[in-house]
Amino acid sequence: MKELVLLSILALCSAKPYMPIRIMDFMKTNEIMLQDAGDDDDDDNNNSLFPTKRARSTPPPFPTCPFGCHCTMKVVQCSDLGLTAVPKDIPADSLMIDLQNNKITEIKENDFKGMNNLYALFLINNKISKIHPKAFRHLNKLQLLYISHNLLTQIPANMPKTILELRIHDNKISKVQKEAFKGMKSLHVLEMSANPLENSGIELGAFDGMSSLFMRIAETKLTAVPKDLPSSLHELHLDYNKIGKVELEDFIRYKDLQRLGLGYNQIKSVENGSLAYIPNIRELHLDNNKLKKVPAGLASLKYLQVVYLHSNNISGVGVNDFCPTGGRVKKSPYSGISLFNNPVKYWDVLPATFRCVSNRMGVQIWNFRKRK
Repeated sequence: MKELVLLSILALCSAKPYMPIRIMDFMKTNEIMLQDAGDDDDDDNNNSLFPTKRARSTPPPFPTCPFGCHCTMKVVQCSDLGLTAVPKDIPADSLMIDLQNNKITEIKENDFKGMNNLYALFLINNKISKIHPKAFRHLNKLQLLYISHNLLTQIPANMPKTILELRIHDNKISKVQKEAFKGMKSLHVLEMSANPLENSGIELGAFDGMSSLFMRIAETKLTAVPKDLPSSLHELHLDYNKIGKVELEDFIRYKDLQRLGLGYNQIKSVENGSLAYIPNIRELHLDNNKLKKVPAGLASLKYLQVVYLHSNNISGVGVNDFCPTGGRVKKSPYSGISLFNNPVKYWDVLPATFRCVSNRMGVQIWNFRKRK
């Protein structure tokens, strides 16, 4: 299942303008095998010449399907139909329901009643502003819930604890209430970008009782790194916000963090010692900010391999900014360091500065100018 989540991340890892999900392609790409999709009545003793009495007397039931929708292999596709509400006659044994790109305004209490085997629900690009607190109470096997590009103002209540991936970006959410994700210890991916969310809108304890590996809160109104996110995070993306600085204790909770995105903010400084709290970091994005120098502490991060520092105000690079000085200190070699589009003069940078880079093509320091 972790493979499914990782592949989903690669396909849908950023909050971009609405792009419809092609359900059958999604299933094929992620190798989702729908159990019980075929005929369970195969019998090696039956054949066309001598059919059994049972085969003649029990024809397969005629499947139901909402008008205008397409139903196959327990997948119900009702996208792009102009629907204003969830259809009433969706088969109860459905595994996937596709309601993308309609005009649904509300999810009612009994819209998905009895659908105990539902695995994935796609509600992207509707006009949903209200979800009943008990709308998802029967969905005990739901693992993928996509509600992006709607009009929600708050996190839906009482979501199934079985969800692995929740995408709720590009809504109108300005507040994350206390214990909004309580009990969601199976959640691997949480995408909340492109919401009018400020730091003050994240209540203390909003993520208590939750475990997550990947989180993206980009394109919001954050002015500081949130300090109350799940400590289990492996990836955190806070790009395209208004964060002005990185403070000493910003990452004290996230010791397992391996990838951190802080690009396209307004960061002027990274406080000394702040990066020491993320010793397992592999990839760090600080590009398109207002840094005047290389952040201190990079040389002590022995697993760090990729650093994006381009498009800042860095005017100088020290010989020990990236690589450790002690011969006993072991560090993974860098595969990429970007410093272009900074006022640094590359001819003033000593060659030994990049002594721990895997190859000379891994450093981009010169500025590219367009020819007139």
